[in-house]
Formats: sequence, C-alpha cells, structure tokens
Amino acid sequence: MRHILVVDDDPHMGLAIRAWLKRYGFNVAIADGGIAGLAAIHNSPFDLMIVDIFMPDMRGFESIRMFHHRAPMVPLIAISGYAFSGPAASSPDLLQLALRLGAARCLRKPFRPTTLLSVIDECLSEAEPRRRFARLAGVAEPVSSGVASLDTLGKNDFAG
Repeated sequence: MRHILVVDDDPHMGLAIRAWLKRYGFNVAIADGGIAGLAAIHNSPFDLMIVDIFMPDMRGFESIRMFHHRAPMVPLIAISGYAFSGPAASSPDLLQLALRLGAARCLRKPFRPTTLLSVIDECLSEAEPRRRFARLAGVAEPVSSGVASLDTLGKNDFAG
C-alpha cells in the first residue's frame, strides 16, 4: 500500500484528500503545516507528498525546498488555491518556482479528485525506476525513517 503525506493548513482539504485516496487503497497521513510535515517525514517513509504552497509558519515554498532536500527520491505535488501566473502577468510564475524547488507537479485548488489521482499515478510511475536504481546501486541509504537523505550521498555521486 502506497503511503502519502498531505501537508496543508486547511483541515478540510487534508481530510477530503485522505478520504478520496483511501477509497483507492492509499494510506494517507496529514500534517497541518510545514513543521509538522518535516516531523512526519523524519518519523515515517512516504511514497509521495502533497504540499500546499501557502501556509502559515513555514511557507510552502520553503517546505517544498526542505522536503525535496530531505527526501529527494519522494515525488512532491505542490497545490495552491492561489492562481498561478499567466504568460502576460508581471507576478512571478509560482508553478515554475515550485517546480524549480523540487515539486514534480503542481495543481491549482480546487481540483477534481480524478485529476489528483491521475497526477499521483504519473508521479509514482516516474519515480519508481529512480527508486529501484537507487536501491540496486546502494546510492541512497535510508535514514532512520527510511527516507533517502542527501547527507548519505557522497560528493562523487553528483560528478558528471
């Protein structure tokens, strides 16, 4: 059973996502913000994370950067109720920023449950070959929680 972490300060959103995904056989944990989410990935391995971009305490962008740093093999879907910038807008393109910080995909709230399920399937399918290779090559040793850490990789692992 796939284990998914949902990090969102809106309890209704977290509960709705958990209810939907449980119907499809996922095990879902909810964290009410970035700090709680970081504690969760330290204490338990996850196959995928869904993280809200705008939250109090630790902003979602900071959370995305930190989650990606601490668990680089775990795909992350960034979600937000704020509109992402369009091509003619002068504001920053939040979608591109989230992707640069490590998000595998981004979704704007509200989204259809079937859209979320499809994006989760894509992310898990894309991540599996990398995870399998890392396990076989012994590149990413799990930390105590079973989540890969950049600290376990040597400098030569990034050499071209």
